[in-house]
Amino acid sequence: MSTFIKGTLILIFAAMLTKVLGFVHRMVLARMVGEEGVGLYMMTFPTLMLVITITQLGLPIAIAKYVSEATAKREERVVQRILNVSLLITGSLALTFTPIMFFLAPFLTETLFSDDRTFWPFIAILPIVPIAAFSAVLRGYFQGKQQMGVTAVGSIIEQLVRLVLLYILVGMLIPKGIEYAAAGAMLASIGGELLSLGYLYFHFIYSRKKAKATAAGQVHVPSRPVIAKQLLSIALPSTGSRMIGSIAWFLEPIIVMKCLTIVGFTAAFATKQYGILTGFVLPLLLLPSFITVSLSTALVPAISEAKAKKQMITVEHRIQQALRISLVTGGLFSILLLTHGTYLLQALYHSTSGNHMLHFMAILFVFYYYQGPLHAVLQAYDAAGAAMINSLIGAVVKLAVMGVLMMQPGMGINGAAIGIMVGLVTVTMLHFFTMLKLVPIKVPYSQYGVVTVLMVCMYFLEKFIFPTLLPAYFHHPLVTMVILIGCYIFLGRTLNVIKHEDWSFISIWRKKHK
Repeated sequence: MSTFIKGTLILIFAAMLTKVLGFVHRMVLARMVGEEGVGLYMMTFPTLMLVITITQLGLPIAIAKYVSEATAKREERVVQRILNVSLLITGSLALTFTPIMFFLAPFLTETLFSDDRTFWPFIAILPIVPIAAFSAVLRGYFQGKQQMGVTAVGSIIEQLVRLVLLYILVGMLIPKGIEYAAAGAMLASIGGELLSLGYLYFHFIYSRKKAKATAAGQVHVPSRPVIAKQLLSIALPSTGSRMIGSIAWFLEPIIVMKCLTIVGFTAAFATKQYGILTGFVLPLLLLPSFITVSLSTALVPAISEAKAKKQMITVEHRIQQALRISLVTGGLFSILLLTHGTYLLQALYHSTSGNHMLHFMAILFVFYYYQGPLHAVLQAYDAAGAAMINSLIGAVVKLAVMGVLMMQPGMGINGAAIGIMVGLVTVTMLHFFTMLKLVPIKVPYSQYGVVTVLMVCMYFLEKFIFPTLLPAYFHHPLVTMVILIGCYIFLGRTLNVIKHEDWSFISIWRKKHK
């Protein structure tokens, strides 16, 4: 079994479980605090992600790249120097920005968010910044070592602890008010991240002892300034892309609140509407991303290692494989959300609020599933600067469209949903054309056509064939979803967009473990 496939498989299963646990977390939160409470939670969360992006400085990607290359050459002393420099950078930034955000909290919550109830959730989440900074360095290290199981288990531990603490803390604080309940949800996230960090550190100590025993002999170790320059040459352009996304996400609730209140909605109603979009609709759309995110995470070190060994055929094969899997799985989930989105909203959140936005966004969200591997390719080819420019263009387009449309009579939160999709499609297309300039690969036009046909066929089956041909007891949404998935896989395999190599590692694994 190849390291790429094995690592991706581990990440997919772990990410799937993490997504399920995350959904349970969202369900519990939504049922305990309602749409308005979710809105308070989601309005403060983008600010947290912006600060974490600043403190991490894009280093996880750079760490994974350089640790992977140094490991291939058995230069463990270089790996140690990389970690020392990374921890120094992230630790300094975290200890600087956390108190800054504490003192800015009143201004951010009262003036920018236009809802002073966001103050306590904002304050409650600040301690997670230094914890997340150190965790990011360790995750980058294990990804560079292609030990995906460690980071996967760490993510599962985080979600489990977070879920348990959520139920306890929100239950304790909700009698004091909805804003305190949202703060309790933030505190639960801190507990989960802290225990996950402890698990990663335990395995890091064990991994370092084992790596030193197999290290090569005398090697040249670059100085700390040289290592820092190498890391930042990848990290700064990389964090530029993430920074742009984080700033856009930070501005998003501010624009939504300002626009909706200008056209006459109350702050409480605007908070509720934003909670529906970001707490109900987007999590459902992002649920399938565990596959593409796992592929993207495994793709960067896999391409970097193959490039270091001059194995360019392997590089092209991995890129084509990751893009094809992302396209096929994205097409399937887009159709499932289009045809069964209302049922899933009701089943998960006991609410159908936002179903019209979900149906519209599901059609184009296949671009999001395709975007992750494209961005990973740009990272592996040191084109983070180009990715940053693409992200900047997409962010400007998104915010501009959101602001203009939400100010139109009768548009409301739908304008925000349209703006998100326009920005998403823009970035994906820009990433795609940038990749073609860097990597001489054949554009799989036939795959795009086949997947489009597959999606149309599945929609036709669900809307016209199933209601007339299936017996009445097969009309339950869960049953039709299972049948739809089976038909999609069968046709995809027949049309060769789902290939034998995509699951051949399962038979290899069985042979090895008999």
